[in-house]
Amino acid sequence: MENIVDMADDRPSTGPAILFLCLGNICRSPLAEGAARAAFAKAGIDATIDSAGTGDWHIGRPPDARAQAEARRRGVDISTLRGRQLRRADFYDFDLILAADATNLRDARALRPADATAELKLMLDLLPDRGGEGVTDPYYGEDDGFAATWDDVDAVAAALVAEFSPPSG
Repeated sequence: MENIVDMADDRPSTGPAILFLCLGNICRSPLAEGAARAAFAKAGIDATIDSAGTGDWHIGRPPDARAQAEARRRGVDISTLRGRQLRRADFYDFDLILAADATNLRDARALRPADATAELKLMLDLLPDRGGEGVTDPYYGEDDGFAATWDDVDAVAAALVAEFSPPSG
């Protein structure tokens, strides 16, 4: 299986810089990062893609084993990702910060410096029929919750690729 999520690639990107945000950075946001990295790579679009959490419980830890398993089922390896907390620099280093739910969006807005350049939105705001909704946190649920989360973040990744694809023709 191709390891699309290669964190050793530190080349500067000329494309968009996107940060996915959830609470602990072990379920929703690493799945979103993996889905987006795969989608952008497949489309041949250069982008900086990362993920973080608003909380500090899982700093330095890999994604939840169930998230890793779901990503693997979808052909994406997120095992090299490590949890990190949202930091001040993120509001300047990223063009777009996409929060998994309203609570994380609110927390990010509270931390956002007044002169920050990043735009903050909910992940599902990128989907016309899902705006205002949050990506369900599968952490306390059954394994099938991770499949539903992947479906959501994969649709977000496709919307991002469509938004940042060069015009054809």
